[in-house]
Amino acid sequence: MTVIKQADLIDSVFDALQFISYYHPKDFVDAMFDAYQREESKAAKDAIAQILINSRMCAEGHRPICQDTGIVTIFVKVGMEVQWDADMNVTDMINEGVRRAYLHPDNVLRASIMADPAGARINTKDNTPAVIHYEIVEGSAVEVDVAAKGGGSENKAKFAMLNPSDSIVDWVLNTLPTMGAGWCPPGMLGIGIGGTAEKAMVMAKEVLMDAIDIQELIARGPANRVEELRIELYEKVNNLGIGAQGLGGLTTVLDVKIMDYPTHAASKPIAMIPNCAATRHAHFVLDGSGPSLQTPPSLDDWPEITWEVGPSTKRVNLDEITPEEIQTWTPGETLLLSGKLLTGRDAAHKRIQGLLAAGEPLPEGVDFKNRFIYYVGPVDAVRDEAVGPAGPTTATRMDKFSEMMLGELGLIGMIGKAERGPTAIESIKKHKAVYLMAVGGAAYLVSKAITHSRVLAFGDMGMEAIHEFEVKDMPVTVAVSTEGESVHTTGPAEWKEIIFKKQA
Repeated sequence: MTVIKQADLIDSVFDALQFISYYHPKDFVDAMFDAYQREESKAAKDAIAQILINSRMCAEGHRPICQDTGIVTIFVKVGMEVQWDADMNVTDMINEGVRRAYLHPDNVLRASIMADPAGARINTKDNTPAVIHYEIVEGSAVEVDVAAKGGGSENKAKFAMLNPSDSIVDWVLNTLPTMGAGWCPPGMLGIGIGGTAEKAMVMAKEVLMDAIDIQELIARGPANRVEELRIELYEKVNNLGIGAQGLGGLTTVLDVKIMDYPTHAASKPIAMIPNCAATRHAHFVLDGSGPSLQTPPSLDDWPEITWEVGPSTKRVNLDEITPEEIQTWTPGETLLLSGKLLTGRDAAHKRIQGLLAAGEPLPEGVDFKNRFIYYVGPVDAVRDEAVGPAGPTTATRMDKFSEMMLGELGLIGMIGKAERGPTAIESIKKHKAVYLMAVGGAAYLVSKAITHSRVLAFGDMGMEAIHEFEVKDMPVTVAVSTEGESVHTTGPAEWKEIIFKKQA
């Protein structure tokens, strides 16, 4: 009989969550570097370079890979011979480990979990509760997989009840382009096939805990239908040309993982969940000998990559920017921003909308006229930081507020992650504004360009507050020009055609 102590589980969960906040798995780093070496699209190669540089910086500085430090998902397999030495139940032990990890003063993690999700949506302040899946298995140990999943990729999860005769490959290839780039490719796809609706979704999440091994599988060849599907989908998804950050390129996915389960004769449930460029998961086993702590990797595991400022890169002074100047910027052009910009996300936009509807003024000091807004919910600063990791959030969530911000409040520029939808693009074109894209998955790197930060308004909303950032050489790409041309439309289309011609 194995006895597992309460403190050992709490300490192991705490350690795993801190560990994955700043260490990418080695298999992910290796796969990204392989993709970087193969990539022929300059925009995609630059994005992958920033992700890898950010990854190494986080490993060195022990700060989060992404500002969205995720919702914690845990898979627990409890051996039937295990006994607990505890005065808390297992769920409470796990949540205590989560709480301690997210409030750790040396590496504060962003609290993103909202209680009362259909109502007041109040932040729980410590990122609890976790989503926990239990399984009772044979043996005398407790086996745990810990993951932290960002909202940008989680929001792109898809599910369908196919007919038994329907093609899984066709469904994936038709569905993936509808997900946009908010899941921060390149990453992994987790696919669950069979069981029931909820079983398929859980399998799609659980299989993302597996290591990246698609190149080894291709080299040895498939041994069953699931492995055949993995290879086929890996090749066909990458042939879509979506590329890193949706900019167009050769690598959209690093691996495709599939888990299946017997299902009803009339059913073919299928779920697809992407893992983003901030892939974060760890595994540990408790056998009664004490806590199971993660082993730090060697920094030699990270490639030496530099991101060079090209000769065509344009430096922009945000404090002197004019509407006329932004009309000279071209889609795909790289800019380095310096000066002051404002921040705001969903909750701030909604509160602004409420103030305008009530005929009330904006908070003192908040003026969007001829200014830029950065869609970000930063991690709290530690030590001498101006701000913690501060990468962009998915811009499409702000699309419905675009006309208000551009038309009523005079905003001329927006900065975020991934593509904009038709509503936002129409408003951008109408008001001769611009949308710039920062690389998702490079949050710590971006934060180093922020030299000063202060809260201007809505401080009660925490990371959703309106901040004023002062930045120095913040790298961005012109994603939607004043004429409404979007690189997230033209880039993938161009690279899909290039890939098709290469294979012809």
